[in-house]
Amino acid sequence: MNKCTKYEALYIFGNDETLKQHVETCEECQKEQEEMDKVSKLLQEVKPYYVEKRRNVAKLKAACAIFAILLSGTTLGVINFNTDISDTIRYGNTLSADDLGLPVDAYGLIMVE
Repeated sequence: MNKCTKYEALYIFGNDETLKQHVETCEECQKEQEEMDKVSKLLQEVKPYYVEKRRNVAKLKAACAIFAILLSGTTLGVINFNTDISDTIRYGNTLSADDLGLPVDAYGLIMVE
């Protein structure tokens, strides 16, 4: 008893008409077609749940992107309009040796005795 192996080849490479004709004549391929139909029905049944999940993920990504744009725009706007903050960020608050309380000479260099 030889097992029919034409179903996979006809399903992938053949057209629908030749597949239907072969399935009508072959019992093994009829069983395989029934299994494929059952799987297809199950996939159609759960499809809305996955589509909804994908939409929720897309909405979350869009919300995060909008939040990041608004946050960075607000931060850059505050920095550009407030010169005290922008000068501090640009030039920094570097402390000299004199500010740290170390003995310095007239040039601002640390004195070594």
